[in-house]
Amino acid sequence: MQHKKLTDWLPTTKKEVELRGWEDLDVIFFTGDAYVDHPSFGAAVIGRTLEAMGLRIAIVPQPNWRDDLRDFKKLGTPRLFFAVSAGAMDSMVNKYTANKRLRSEDAYTPDARTDMRPEYPSIVYSGMLKNLFPDVPVILGGIEASLRRLSHYDYWQDKLLPGILTSSHADILVYGNGEKAISAIATAMRNGTEIKDLTTIPQTVFIQKEYLENKGDIVLNSFESCLSDKRKQAANFSSIEEESNRMKAGRLIQKTGTDYILVNPPFPPMTTTEIDACYDLPYTRLPHPKYKDKRIPAYEMIRHSVNIHRGCFGGCAFCTISAHQGKFIASRSKKSILKEVKVITEMPDFKGYISDLGGPSANMYGMKGKDLKICENCKKPSCIFPLVCKNLHADHRPLLEIYRAVDSMPGIKKSFIGSGIRYDLLVNLFEDGELNKAARDYTVELISKHVSGRLKVAPEHTANETLNCIRKPDFSVFHRFRKIFDKINREEGLNQQLIPYFISSHPACTEVDMAELAVITKDLDFHPEQIQDFTPTPMTLSTEIFYTGLHPYTLKPVFTAKTKEEKLNQRKYFFWYDKTYRQSIIQSLNKLKRPDLIKQLFGRG
Repeated sequence: MQHKKLTDWLPTTKKEVELRGWEDLDVIFFTGDAYVDHPSFGAAVIGRTLEAMGLRIAIVPQPNWRDDLRDFKKLGTPRLFFAVSAGAMDSMVNKYTANKRLRSEDAYTPDARTDMRPEYPSIVYSGMLKNLFPDVPVILGGIEASLRRLSHYDYWQDKLLPGILTSSHADILVYGNGEKAISAIATAMRNGTEIKDLTTIPQTVFIQKEYLENKGDIVLNSFESCLSDKRKQAANFSSIEEESNRMKAGRLIQKTGTDYILVNPPFPPMTTTEIDACYDLPYTRLPHPKYKDKRIPAYEMIRHSVNIHRGCFGGCAFCTISAHQGKFIASRSKKSILKEVKVITEMPDFKGYISDLGGPSANMYGMKGKDLKICENCKKPSCIFPLVCKNLHADHRPLLEIYRAVDSMPGIKKSFIGSGIRYDLLVNLFEDGELNKAARDYTVELISKHVSGRLKVAPEHTANETLNCIRKPDFSVFHRFRKIFDKINREEGLNQQLIPYFISSHPACTEVDMAELAVITKDLDFHPEQIQDFTPTPMTLSTEIFYTGLHPYTLKPVFTAKTKEEKLNQRKYFFWYDKTYRQSIIQSLNKLKRPDLIKQLFGRG
């Protein structure tokens, strides 16, 4: 890799703008993350996408919002617009635990400092720019804004909030992966179209004072009616999720106060040519030189990894991936992937190990419907729950080809798969024998060649009712995969571990369910370590159940642990083997009249 010059990064200061010989800028991008010029970081992707259009772009990472706002003023006024993103994570998830305690690290900040971004940067940054430059358009994007595009429950404020455009005062919101929408906005504005006239661009959200209904529009319950009736918020969610998972979606409209929030349908999934073009842009793959000698944890994690596709058709109830990226898979070409791997092999610190060849779910690469006409009429959020769809062409052969091509490259000692694997795709019995053979071959190759000692998978729970609510398969599927995992390890002479992820306090999960999970994992000789307490995040099925107490698709009540005490009571069962928790667990199970579970966990003594 050639020595980098300061001008190889997009400029972040007036001096860096001048080094490029620029007198003005077309777009100035404010982000809550540090600026890492890598395709896993949204600000870099959007910045490079606009740069490729011939525009002059600057990035202001983690501006100081507490002082005289000099960071917001230092680059002046852009010719087209300001762009704003809170960063790669919802700022509140990034800042607080499930029990609303401050986290000790911010993974997207130099030296993991926790004081470099405000709560809700989407609102704070946009509001400041609108106050300072009222006539300059502000385009809002990123996952925090994307998942707050309509009325949503905010766990940290414990209340229902309106679509974020109302509080941010931005002009347009781009949801999902934003390359195509931001390019369309920039093209229109460069050609002289005013921001108020940009009302038809796919994958954008805007506010109007009046609304004229179009054929195919989906009119949601108003924000005010949702505030007064949780059933209406629950009913809204099912419409929103279904339209998010359609190939040909309708426009969504929600009245909020005296205004109307309009959500245009998304762009079609990226073609291979389009997604290749995004990943082939001239990223340095490095943090900006201003962070010299500082550790950025998120970058350390992905610096030697390659993202090979976008989208996920798993449809997990608590996951935001399909709401943001969609359920249809957009896969890169083998040529583009190998090109990126070659660049990694030339990095000075590369030791021969690719840390991840993955995506939102690592083994969905290249998969799509056999008959796309069936997909066009489908609105299901998952292609694999409750059963694997018979129309899904779940062929693992293209992915195997990628693995083998990467492993044969000069400089590669081993490539690991660090992203989550959907093991239900590997144990499913397909009607097509070739798909079964491909899944078996993939499983053997994965376990024998691409595991760094521990394979992490996510059964999430053991209780059927909870698993149904999560949209995950019966725990017996995990048992089947574990037997395969152990068998391949024996045959290959390996001593690898299978590490299951579990969740507590998810809707439909009771304290007894957690005690039974503890018993089952004890019998399997697991001491759960990859665990999480359910955190409600905007625009997920699980969050809507948490807030409304109802399942949006049935409007029937669902039990959910809500208080801090209830959540901690569930979480303690992960640590049944720790003597610190034993007495509390025994007391709880006695109250629940389940001495049988006490006996199974701790024996007669």
